[in-house]
Amino acid sequence: MNNFQIFNHISGLTSKMVTEKYSTSFSRASTLFKPEIRQHIYNIYGFVRFADEIVDTFHDYDKAKLLDEFEKNYRDALDNGISLNPILHSFCTTQREKNIPQHLVDAFLHSMRMDLGDIKDLNDEKYNEYIYGSAEVVGLMCLKVFVDGNEEEYQKLKPFAQSLGAAFQKINFLRDISADYTDLGRTYFPNVNFRNFSQQDKLEIEKDIAKDFEHSLIGIKMLPMSSRLAVFMAYKYYTNLFKKIKKCKPEILMHKRISVSNARKVYLFGEMILFKNLNFVR
Repeated sequence: MNNFQIFNHISGLTSKMVTEKYSTSFSRASTLFKPEIRQHIYNIYGFVRFADEIVDTFHDYDKAKLLDEFEKNYRDALDNGISLNPILHSFCTTQREKNIPQHLVDAFLHSMRMDLGDIKDLNDEKYNEYIYGSAEVVGLMCLKVFVDGNEEEYQKLKPFAQSLGAAFQKINFLRDISADYTDLGRTYFPNVNFRNFSQQDKLEIEKDIAKDFEHSLIGIKMLPMSSRLAVFMAYKYYTNLFKKIKKCKPEILMHKRISVSNARKVYLFGEMILFKNLNFVR
């Protein structure tokens, strides 16, 4: 291994560490990917996670300036073929190797910039625009890795990947209503008055999520075996979280963040290991 290969390796390890530290559930699911896929998924996660942290976490800093610098450094890395920021270096490596379209990355960064603005009283168009850029395109980036250059497969699986990304994001919105509304002043769901979040409002949102999940499962069963089990693991985790959220009254969600217990996560992972070498998804 020469010095540049060592640098690439270190950059990849950094993306992996970001994944492990920020999301034990996602990193655990990622171990179910075939090795040739796993690092690329870490690289994508590291990139989107850092951008998301800028707009959601760094409240004592100039977020707009940080995001501007992050985007500039990303574009320089893409143009130059190298970055001393290991997260950007590893992501750009994946983007080049897996031909991730630029418009997907641009849509993601656009949604991150939306978070810097006033996320209140979104209409349906802006809501769908935000979900596409913040979640659906991330699923499509991963799908580019899964199909490994097969454009026909990519186009066939694209709508299912978008549905899964949308379902995940909408559940995140429900799970994080308290922090989004109280701490960040954000209300993502259109046509909902969060000063009086009703059971009917919640049921309508859940109906939409269930529809996304039902559609996405069709695509999961069509994925290559190299990625199917890991994606199904993420699906199982989120559907379990969804079940817990559905049991909660609206006023509970407005004051408490719902999560899946560590014991349940371990059980779900064990279930996936049991089916690891089987060519089906239950």
